[in-house]
Amino acid sequence: MTGPFLRGFVPLLLGIALAVAVQSVAATWIGPFYGKLLMDIGINVILAVSLNIVNGYTGQFSIGHAGFMAVGGYTAGAITYYGSFAAFGSAQPVPGLVSTGDALFVASCVAGGLAAALAGLAVGLPSLRLRGDYLAIVTLGFGEIVRVLLQRSGDVLATADEVRAASPAKLATSLGGSLGFTGIPYYTDLLWVGVFVAVTLFVAARLKDSGIGRSMLAIRENEVAAEAVGVPTTRYKVLAFVLAAGFAGIAGGLFAHEVGTSLNPRELGFQKSFDIVIMVVLGGMGSISGCVAAAIVLTVLPEALRDFAQWRMPVYALLLILMMIVRPQGLFGLRELGDVVPFLRRRKESA
Repeated sequence: MTGPFLRGFVPLLLGIALAVAVQSVAATWIGPFYGKLLMDIGINVILAVSLNIVNGYTGQFSIGHAGFMAVGGYTAGAITYYGSFAAFGSAQPVPGLVSTGDALFVASCVAGGLAAALAGLAVGLPSLRLRGDYLAIVTLGFGEIVRVLLQRSGDVLATADEVRAASPAKLATSLGGSLGFTGIPYYTDLLWVGVFVAVTLFVAARLKDSGIGRSMLAIRENEVAAEAVGVPTTRYKVLAFVLAAGFAGIAGGLFAHEVGTSLNPRELGFQKSFDIVIMVVLGGMGSISGCVAAAIVLTVLPEALRDFAQWRMPVYALLLILMMIVRPQGLFGLRELGDVVPFLRRRKESA
């Protein structure tokens, strides 16, 4: 039993090894522009795959995913920014491939994920009696509440003396307000994005292939029938919310520490939630492979159309409309890459 159990972690280890290789070999070769594009793709993959756990696996309709991303991003950013003043005397990044600053950064991302998971629990519990449009409105309202609260937060404390003299409550509410949280050290790179993408894909895939995942898919198809055969629908719907929110919080932490991005409530509002929903619907609700493909396409497409600025958004919208007309179930439907590629399908059948 130990052998098959350990072999189950091989995809995760391969993903982490690939992240190390990309950071060590390819990061310098591809340059900062394409490096940032790859990081944006990775963050969007985490967001799309995590939302797919709620919208795709259990069939609930959440459109407030950016709110969980904001909770995680601001939590991680505050820990790294104020923690750097306490530990290193300034908010400048600590150099090194894996430095003490990186350790603080990773811990802050995990803390951001936990904070977002708690928010997911708070939203998921009272929403259990709601379905469809009503649940969508609740999640949308949650995202807007988070955005307004962040806009009303205080200015970021800028000097080491101010940070040392401030109380924990003062630090927790000094998040930049409507002007945004600036000065967060840049720690996000291809290594950490790749590691968290590998963890997200591993958890999502193992969940889908497990008994809990199949029960979630049963809830999606017919919640009444699933409950009639003994599936604990309440527990699994809340679990989906908590897992999805947790990974969205980690994505927010990566986004907060990325070069060239702005941690601003306006950037993490309804439009961002809408973009994530489009990735899940375009890829195929319930398909991890589809969400990954859609996240890649919808991240690269705006950059590819940048030379046609005046036509970019109309062309982008037209392509989405045509895609929904031609293939309304999304790129993959409920299938995965191993179900449609002959070589991978044969390996899956022989396993």
